[in-house]
Amino acid sequence: MNVISTQDLSKQFDQFWAVDGVDLDVNPGQVLALLGPNGAGKTTTVRMLTSVLKPTRGTAMIAGYDVVSHPAQVRASVGVLTEQHGLYNRMPADEYLDFFGKLYGLDPHRRITRINDLLENFGLHKDRRKRLGEYSKGMRQKLALARALIHEPPVLLLDEPTSAMDPESARLVRELIQGLRSESRAFIICTHNLAEAEELADQIAIIRHGKIIARGSPSGLKQTLLGSAEYEVRLASALDGKALRLPQGAALSSTDAHMIRYRTEHPDQVNPVILGYLLEEGLKVISLQEVPRSLEQVYLSAINTWREKESQNGC
Repeated sequence: MNVISTQDLSKQFDQFWAVDGVDLDVNPGQVLALLGPNGAGKTTTVRMLTSVLKPTRGTAMIAGYDVVSHPAQVRASVGVLTEQHGLYNRMPADEYLDFFGKLYGLDPHRRITRINDLLENFGLHKDRRKRLGEYSKGMRQKLALARALIHEPPVLLLDEPTSAMDPESARLVRELIQGLRSESRAFIICTHNLAEAEELADQIAIIRHGKIIARGSPSGLKQTLLGSAEYEVRLASALDGKALRLPQGAALSSTDAHMIRYRTEHPDQVNPVILGYLLEEGLKVISLQEVPRSLEQVYLSAINTWREKESQNGC
């Protein structure tokens, strides 16, 4: 069963559709990265998934509960990290987490255990008695994430989880998210950090003006939006005008004296043939590797494709 599932999820404010027909499915153990510019509908989608906003149209299920019919069960099943943390600046960290542990109905022993574990994991244990107003931005971000985890929810909805963190702290949080994957837990992460999304996500969904314009695995979207994978051969010796014989299934992209680039959908068949040919010609091969393609390229391609369709439709 999908831990997170939406069908035609939509929200209208007056005459404006902030979210329009969003379909998402996140399986247990999966991370979905929801990407899009500010105002695209990411926050409104998350608010509907937490039963804060009622959908105008469509349905959403969280851990088996309908967001409209069972709002209390939905809220108990999600841990949310919002862009505005709402920390109580006069409270120390341990009292703050204890307060939320009580709200989620954790018994005293369980609260103490969870608070100690979370503060230790996030490197906040020695600062547990400091007032939150004294915390740095990165420390506040880590505490807000600890609050989202206090009741061990099966669904985590994280908005910019490593925002304002130094590289070491950001790495710690990414490793924690990887460690939190389980057969019963699912994540949606809203982020502008595309490298982070590519590292963490099993699925990518790109939202624009309230609509999902591209969705799939990172590798699947690269194939769909960027075409066949490109490979590069680096040579120790120059080609010196030698005619290249590329096998069927390979298309030359570019070349210079010490480099050949080509595209193919069948590297397991094509690459050995090309290597064999180069060696027969007495050319020394330094390396043969796939040319990296980033999620940023995927994102920009999806946006450009969407703009072209909108232009053709006269929008």
